[in-house]
Amino acid sequence: MDQFKQAVSLARGPAPLGPTHEHSAIAQSSELKGEGGSKLRTYSLRPSHLESMRIVAHNKDDPRSRSFDLLRTHVLQAMDANGWQFLAITAPTPECGKTVTACNLALSIARLPERPVLLVDLDMRKPKLATYLGIKSEGGVLNVLEGHQHLHDAIVQVGIERERLLFLPGQQTRSSSEWMASPSMVALLESLKRDYRSHLIILDLLPVLVGDDVLSLLPHLQSTLLVAEAGNSSVADLKSCSKHLKDTPVVRVVLNKVTEKPATTYDEYY
Repeated sequence: MDQFKQAVSLARGPAPLGPTHEHSAIAQSSELKGEGGSKLRTYSLRPSHLESMRIVAHNKDDPRSRSFDLLRTHVLQAMDANGWQFLAITAPTPECGKTVTACNLALSIARLPERPVLLVDLDMRKPKLATYLGIKSEGGVLNVLEGHQHLHDAIVQVGIERERLLFLPGQQTRSSSEWMASPSMVALLESLKRDYRSHLIILDLLPVLVGDDVLSLLPHLQSTLLVAEAGNSSVADLKSCSKHLKDTPVVRVVLNKVTEKPATTYDEYY
């Protein structure tokens, strides 16, 4: 628990960037060739929609993206040092901002040369990544698990201008817990690791304390980033997460929705 207390006291995640709400804009799409010659659908994301959903890390000139760039550096250093490919992003409870963090972190990494990223929506109870990105996809994780769609056909490419990342959309199901513990899920993770070995793979998971979904997946994960909410994530919640994640390296604890501003700023100088 000492690691969690220290991380919570030092880590400063992104402050609120505006209200979360639905947006009608849908990204435009085209088709390219993907793995094995399969058709790779490509979506050009709309900056206005992303910003309305608090997604800002695609824009390096936006001061709000700096928190995610700093998080990016910490995450990549830890993952490179340990040879990790999977980064699971979760939270103690709902509404902590894990999906916003996952999306912003992925887009921040995508701005780096030669750092390919694959973002996977594994919140099978409430998948939201496609909504945040502003895309309407056909198929996704559940179709792959059920054998109705090949993995390469389910993955799409998204991005703005020259920045691109791969995305495996989520699909909602009432059998999330069962699928998380299934051999099909293990096979999916192995396929991702093998077929996209050059990519850093970010998994947006369910909150740890909402059920046994994350616990079922932990033995197959390499590292975790925990997103806590300032003012709402209790000490008891963090202690429970510490217990559940004790055998999985926690790269960082992000304290999200911090309202106070830093005492000093160097924006005007730089």
